[in-house]
Amino acid sequence: MIVGTAGHIDHGKTSLLQALTGQAGDRRREERQRGMTIDLGYIYAALEPGASLTGFIDVPGHERFTHNMLAGAQGIDLALLVVAADDGVMPQTREHLAIVELLGIPRALVAITKCDRVDGTRVQAVREQIETLLAPGPYAGAPQIALSSVTGEGIETLRQALLDAQKQVLQRSTRGGFRLAIDRAFSVAGAGIVVTGTALSGQVAVGDTLLLGPQGKPVRVRGLHAQNQAADTAFAGQRVALNLSAERLALEQIHRGHWLLAEWLYAPTQRLDIEMQLLASEPKAFEHFQPVHVHLGTQDVTGRVALLEGTSLAPGEHRLAQILLNAPVYAVKGDPLILRDQSAQRTLGGGRVLDPFAPTRQRRSPERLAQLQALASSNELEAVLPALLANSDTGLDPQRLERQFNRPRSTWVLPDDVRLIDTRQGPLLFSAARWEALKAPVLEHLARFHQLEPDQMGPDRDRLRRFTGTSLDRATFISLLDELLASGAITASGPWLHLPDHQVRLSEDDEMLWQQLQPLFEQAGFNPPWVRDLGHDEVAVRMLLRKMARLGLLHQVVRDLFYTDAIVRRLAAMLVQLAAQNPVIQVSAFRDAVGLGRKRSIQILEYFDRLGLTRRFGDKRHLRLDNALAQRTDN
Repeated sequence: MIVGTAGHIDHGKTSLLQALTGQAGDRRREERQRGMTIDLGYIYAALEPGASLTGFIDVPGHERFTHNMLAGAQGIDLALLVVAADDGVMPQTREHLAIVELLGIPRALVAITKCDRVDGTRVQAVREQIETLLAPGPYAGAPQIALSSVTGEGIETLRQALLDAQKQVLQRSTRGGFRLAIDRAFSVAGAGIVVTGTALSGQVAVGDTLLLGPQGKPVRVRGLHAQNQAADTAFAGQRVALNLSAERLALEQIHRGHWLLAEWLYAPTQRLDIEMQLLASEPKAFEHFQPVHVHLGTQDVTGRVALLEGTSLAPGEHRLAQILLNAPVYAVKGDPLILRDQSAQRTLGGGRVLDPFAPTRQRRSPERLAQLQALASSNELEAVLPALLANSDTGLDPQRLERQFNRPRSTWVLPDDVRLIDTRQGPLLFSAARWEALKAPVLEHLARFHQLEPDQMGPDRDRLRRFTGTSLDRATFISLLDELLASGAITASGPWLHLPDHQVRLSEDDEMLWQQLQPLFEQAGFNPPWVRDLGHDEVAVRMLLRKMARLGLLHQVVRDLFYTDAIVRRLAAMLVQLAAQNPVIQVSAFRDAVGLGRKRSIQILEYFDRLGLTRRFGDKRHLRLDNALAQRTDN
């Protein structure tokens, strides 16, 4: 069990822990000189002989050091709220209580200290103050123990209450990846760099490789302590000290707020979708895009909060929101966080992370809000996955879900109606019904394209994607097309996609113009006229001949020079005959065979290079017998 203190400055938190454990908390010279706790203190002690060690985190009570208190409050099992009998409930009592409530710490005990300084009437008055303070929140009715760290009165009662609470602490799940929020880093002679923190999830063993800090530097675990005792492994819910080694690892590179993560969990982010709560004690509403300090793990990062429902949040209310951070953080679903004002002087509220990979667009769309409502309803992937998929047209990335829920894919139990779609950019999860529903609009838009462009075989993949206006990325859209092609719903002719019964046809005007031009091409043989020499409007003729080329009836050898398909096949046959006589095809030999000038012969040969009928080596060519045109000509 990990116990964290909370309470106002000079209410006796450090003295209480010393009386309880026999160990001094304030060990820094500055703390001893000033008589106050400035930073986090750590004590490990057995509450009874033979019991496992309990970890105590002593936090500073002064308002100037609330950021340090927040760094120590993450991941504790029980909050020990300390209230001095002579002062009663004070400002930091209220703020610290609000923080532990927002963090979702499961249990709390109240220690009423300095009872040796007051009479019983005052102690009873403070009890009533505390009851009133706790009544609206999750710790209503929490045990209150009156004691004195000086006389020892009540210390054993507190010890027994802690032992009873320790029996009720549930071991945390270790199925996810290891995560540790670093709160200290120091160097030990003969061992090297050591970092400490509370393990928030997973487990770690000596020899493991983890990723450290913003850059994700690989480090190896040389040794570890769990709950201040040497161990080979440590797991979630324990205070852990790790001895790290890595190439060029320096103590100056490691700071409070850094993370140690399992390699597959490393995914820095600067946008978090959260469920936010504003404290009821706040004097005014929280406004959209208000600047804040965000405390997550042991990190303190500035940013702004974009409200996703409305433009303001009244005191005491909950609302979906997105945090835009000024530095990267690491989070998984369910992580608690605290929001303080821009000057870091006052706690405003807090929340829980719903999605650490919040989208930059459509963040207020009905579909996105429905996903967030589902995420707010449960921490279990299987429980929320149907709603996430039902409100997604673009699919869900399994790797992001692994990191979001800190759940390796091997532990998932997917519903039967979920499909894993392989794309060139990696797999995606889709609802089977949603995936099938995406096909109908593609077919409808392709039919509409045929109506608008009857003289074209069809669009290529990218043009069809643009034409449909789909939100799918290119890789996913191609996977959708592949299924339509495999089922026969769509047919491909080269790069062109079309419906199976689609037949290309020219418009009436184009048919009339082609009837006038066709005899000219047939009479010209190997030397067809240029567009400018056909005796009609050049623009209209050029557009028609390009359409004919798309239909496969003409071949555009160079700009404004077109050959009929029959003539191109005759030229290809002549080329095959030349190759049979001499595998090395010379320009001069081809020129003599077709009876054209050298320039025109080269233009035709270069066209055959582009078709893949020939392969050029300098000024010589070889026939490519694997080309379909060569095979049809040879037959």
